[in-house]
Amino acid sequence: LFFRLRYDIFKKNTRFLQKIFRFLRSFCMIPLNEQAYKHLQKLILENQLSYHEIYSETKLSKELGISRTPLRDAVHRLAQEGYIDIIPSKGFMLHQMNRKDVNETFQVRSALETYCTVQISKASSTRKVKKLFKELDWIMECMNDIMETTHSIKEFSEYDFQFHTKIIDYLENEQFSNVFAMFMYRMKRLAELSLAHKGRMEQTYEEHMAILDCMKNGDTSHIYEITLKHMETPRDINLEDL
Repeated sequence: LFFRLRYDIFKKNTRFLQKIFRFLRSFCMIPLNEQAYKHLQKLILENQLSYHEIYSETKLSKELGISRTPLRDAVHRLAQEGYIDIIPSKGFMLHQMNRKDVNETFQVRSALETYCTVQISKASSTRKVKKLFKELDWIMECMNDIMETTHSIKEFSEYDFQFHTKIIDYLENEQFSNVFAMFMYRMKRLAELSLAHKGRMEQTYEEHMAILDCMKNGDTSHIYEITLKHMETPRDINLEDL
């Protein structure tokens, strides 16, 4: 019995150590520049960095325990995605959104999403699109629950972008998905700012329902205008806020 208990304990500890080893191995396999990117992105998204401070690459690389090369790669990637502005010979600062950013972001969104909703409307009777409609219906239910309970802008925004991402990903166009993902940070920031306006959450929900109903009906005559209106309304709110 003694040896049986020792063996059981050994087996349990071995499984536990194997789990830890797998976790550490998977973490170590992530390139350093990707680790640095994720770390800085997390700090930005959690509002742990200040808009009024210049951050040194040298200091950050020491804090992370990595060389400047992978950190520099991460910084350049974050700059391309609109998170930060690089200050030559000094470091970087968080990017302040301006009118050009707002207009460019909504122009990209409008070009991608109007095309996708038109294509979905054309294929409204197919099995693939009907599956998409079920997923979008579920997202709309979640958004409605938030409106009727917490009214949380952050939670509502997450489902908002699940709705739009599903529409983009439907085409299985890798370039579309990559471009959309590149603008995701800007889009979410602008969405949360516009949703802070009284009644905008309810208006957003209604616009989503109009888009979904139009796609379900295969209404290719009106889906472009309805989708475009959903882009232009928050754009105008964001421009007024600047």
